[in-house]
Amino acid sequence: MKNSLLLAALMAVAGAALAAPVQRIEFWTFSMKPRFTPYFEDVVKRYEAANPGVKLEWVDFPWDIIQTKLVTRIVAGKPPALVNLNVPWAEEFARDGLLTPVDAMLGADRARYLQSALRDLSFAGRTYGFPMYSNVAVIAYNRDIFRAAGIPHAPRNLDEQLAFARQIAQRTGKAGLCPALSKVDGLMLQQGLPVLAGGRAVFNTPAHVELIRKLAETYRAGGLLKDGLFAEDNFPPAVEAYKSGCLGMLLAPPTALKRIQADARDVYAMTDVAPAPLGPTGIADGGWLIHFGVPARVPAADLPGIGKFARFLTSDANQLEFARQASVFPASARAANDPFFTAVPANAGAAEKAVAAGAVSMPYSRTMYVAGIEDYDELRRALVKAVEAGVTGRQDIQQALDTAVAIWNRKLSTLGSGTKVDIPHGMSTFVPDPKVDISRGNVR
Repeated sequence: MKNSLLLAALMAVAGAALAAPVQRIEFWTFSMKPRFTPYFEDVVKRYEAANPGVKLEWVDFPWDIIQTKLVTRIVAGKPPALVNLNVPWAEEFARDGLLTPVDAMLGADRARYLQSALRDLSFAGRTYGFPMYSNVAVIAYNRDIFRAAGIPHAPRNLDEQLAFARQIAQRTGKAGLCPALSKVDGLMLQQGLPVLAGGRAVFNTPAHVELIRKLAETYRAGGLLKDGLFAEDNFPPAVEAYKSGCLGMLLAPPTALKRIQADARDVYAMTDVAPAPLGPTGIADGGWLIHFGVPARVPAADLPGIGKFARFLTSDANQLEFARQASVFPASARAANDPFFTAVPANAGAAEKAVAAGAVSMPYSRTMYVAGIEDYDELRRALVKAVEAGVTGRQDIQQALDTAVAIWNRKLSTLGSGTKVDIPHGMSTFVPDPKVDISRGNVR
């Protein structure tokens, strides 16, 4: 009798175990293997241990195929639960109905994230992701060059950056600054000058002309580094010039200071750091938010469990640990204020100062871009060519911008009525490229 009761009890327990539902959560990242494999494996292990009814599956894709993979799975009705995205991708997917709003899943935890990060992910009044990390630019400057040029402090706005660059050229014969003019649309937006208004290009106003005139004046004075000034990626020549002692100021993420420390210790020893000027918009240079979005067509019944895991994945502690390993900045308010980012140790070098300077700007970090325009790169190239002609003196600035505006408006007039053309944030100027693979330590 006892054996029968024991057998029945065991069978009941086994049956209950078999009947217990197991939620499988598949989450995708891009370009995280192999560098961050231990980090994500640890996240999976800890979450599954605390949530026995959940089985996690982590999948990592190269950055350049994850979008195609995602669309294919959504169309097939088998999307992952969460996917790593940057903001321009998220805006496009949300606009096309391929993402699920996460406001309900954020719940009270919404207050944990930096408000600037949540604004990055808000489209048409809804939030489309769980912020994870971003970056921001700082301004590194050579104290020897500043001293020789008679400059007493770091620049506090763009006008001072350009004025200091001219002063450096005039008094030392060296270039002062190397702005990323292939992304001049971002510079305009960061300075509060719209690129589009009412679906039409408007970057030929007197204020836009004045901005290009200041750049041209600095160029003629020798204040701008001419090597790669209009190249799609002019960061390599800029950092090389700074390391060689031929450039007075370098706008870059804090990680660049480690490269200078490793490659040019003499220049590094003479380097100081300050937060990059915010400009009239109050937006920091260099923002590029990475987050986790929830694809469309995920079963509604699965959303509470997915939200719980997403909040864990982007928790204060997990964001802090990932940011420390990846040399980026967390999008969690508490993690961003951790002493690791805000405290400057005694006898700190430029690299440590850069982390603290970046932390000052992080609450103002935004991903700026122009949304909803087909072949936008083609249009931007037309703008860059016009700016190059104006800055180098090959063409009158007003005429060059007028020509580019006409090209843009002809293109915009051919867009279908269903095409959304707006500027929710603008395109960032001094940013790591979205193609950067941080798994190989290439965050710039």
